[in-house]
Amino acid sequence: MDAGTDADEGAVRFGDGVAVLRHGPVAELRLDRPQAMNAVSTELARGLAAACTALGSDPGVRAVVVTSGHPRAFCVGADLKERNSFTDRDLRRQRPVGRAAYTAVLDLPVPAVAAVHGYALGGGFEIALSCDLIVADPTAVVGLPEVTVGVIPGGGGTQLLPRRVGAARAAELIFTGRRVPAVEAQALGLVDLLVEEGGDRTEALALAGRIAANSPVGLRAAKRALRLGHGLDLRAGLEVEDAAWSTVAFSGDRAEGIAAFNEKRAPNWPGE
Repeated sequence: MDAGTDADEGAVRFGDGVAVLRHGPVAELRLDRPQAMNAVSTELARGLAAACTALGSDPGVRAVVVTSGHPRAFCVGADLKERNSFTDRDLRRQRPVGRAAYTAVLDLPVPAVAAVHGYALGGGFEIALSCDLIVADPTAVVGLPEVTVGVIPGGGGTQLLPRRVGAARAAELIFTGRRVPAVEAQALGLVDLLVEEGGDRTEALALAGRIAANSPVGLRAAKRALRLGHGLDLRAGLEVEDAAWSTVAFSGDRAEGIAAFNEKRAPNWPGE
């Protein structure tokens, strides 16, 4: 998918629904389909996958923040109005497109932070779950209500949610399809940081900025070790960690980091 430039905001658009803005080494991936509260249409899914692919291959990107351009929603999930017209064949044909979008967020090689306000439901919450950290404000309402419309969470929810909150809690949330308000969501571990109303984007960008100040090589290797090692037995996990260590131990970033520490200065990461 070709990207177009949004001259008014300095953003690069990926189709009708996704825009990317740069804040130095932090990339802001904005869900921007306000007429549908960012519902995941086929077009938005294609744009999301394309944007994530572009960001993942950009060596200048050290962290990504997923935000929303809608004041009352992060993302309300799949576009059920679009799907209402689908035949079974249409649905089967769309499945790889939707799956690629969620996988693209999950596969971002750099740390990703979701900034959530308002509704983050179904596929919208799965986008957030695909990130490493979730920052929310008090208006956030999260949940996986797919069983209430005859389907299941199909963007990673049945696998990502239990990894956050455990199997039994995930089962309760998925089987009931209930919506969880922000305070309870934080208590259950569904979101990581709860900030003042309207502050989710600002706080998420600030957090990403602190992350992006660190070694680009180290960040990618640490994320790879965290993701690949999760769920393995300890011995296997330590092998994953050792392989990730080897990719940074002899890097220019490691040499610069040690030198900067000893010279009592900020590092100038070569990123290799």
